[in-house]
Amino acid sequence: MNLDDVLKKAVEMDVSDIYIVSGRPLSYKVNGVIQEIGDEKLLPEDTDSLLQEIYMISGQRDIQRVHDSGDDDFSFSLPGVARYRVSAYKQRGTLAAIIRVVAFDLPEPSKLGIPPIVLEQSKKKKGLVLVTGPAGSGKSTTLACIIDQINQSRNAHIITLEDPIEYLHRHNKSIVSQREISLDTESYVAALRAALRQAPDVILLGELRDSETINIAMTAAETGHLVISTLHTVGAANTIDRIVDAFPSGQQGQIRVQLSMVLQSVISQQLIQAVDGSVIPAFEIMLVNDAIRNMIRESKIHQIDSVIASSQAIGMVTMDNTLLQLYKEGKILDSTALAFATQTELMKKKLAL
Repeated sequence: MNLDDVLKKAVEMDVSDIYIVSGRPLSYKVNGVIQEIGDEKLLPEDTDSLLQEIYMISGQRDIQRVHDSGDDDFSFSLPGVARYRVSAYKQRGTLAAIIRVVAFDLPEPSKLGIPPIVLEQSKKKKGLVLVTGPAGSGKSTTLACIIDQINQSRNAHIITLEDPIEYLHRHNKSIVSQREISLDTESYVAALRAALRQAPDVILLGELRDSETINIAMTAAETGHLVISTLHTVGAANTIDRIVDAFPSGQQGQIRVQLSMVLQSVISQQLIQAVDGSVIPAFEIMLVNDAIRNMIRESKIHQIDSVIASSQAIGMVTMDNTLLQLYKEGKILDSTALAFATQTELMKKKLAL
């Protein structure tokens, strides 16, 4: 099977990831399950050949990058088929790659199970909106849907800083400038500093990687821009702790005050296995109000979960309540709800296990 066939078949099968690793057959991940394609194991020369083809198709990438550093991330398009995000790397001295399949057209949020309250974050004019969750939980897709909502409804300049670019946004009511780290700019920090001089209304930052990036992002949010970004955390409280802990202890008090003023919402998500074999998202939604701002400022993060749980009337929901609702609707098993719960013992009681 040549590379074109591999890439096209992945789109036909609604594959999320393609695995090219020597020592096992070519594999696809469909609905969260890895499936081998055929039984012929890939040899090192096979993976090397496939990687060379991938780099040739990308047209703007030197394979020497992965040979020199052992890792390389980039994206490319197959005209009329799809976009692909590649993470190439060395393992046991051989080349390997995981390829994420990204559709050209943005998916319909309702079909993905993204609730309207998440999309309503696109109406924010300033501040910091965070979409969090583990790797592979659909954060990029949620971000793309929020950006698309802004693009369809507002006259604005949207700057996206991504590593690499996944979804392509066409200019609509907004101007959308999409910049890829290492291809269009040297780093998140350099691109974020430059973005502040490029008359942005909305800045999408692929990831809050370190204290320097967080600092600039919060400054941008303070100065009247809407900043949307991600963190690899599950739960609003954990997200706030992660941001504060990124700074030395002497700066943490100041960061809490700053964060309490700019943070607008935290959308935390996980992708979980449904009864019908598909994968569906489960969301925790925290909308920052005065009570939560005080808790962040006064370092009472442990109290935030109770505020979220008692604020369903205004759109907030805890991860565990979402899981419980999905179980009651017959969409997931009780064992799945328990496996993804943040408070296991309490979930056992609610499930009466």
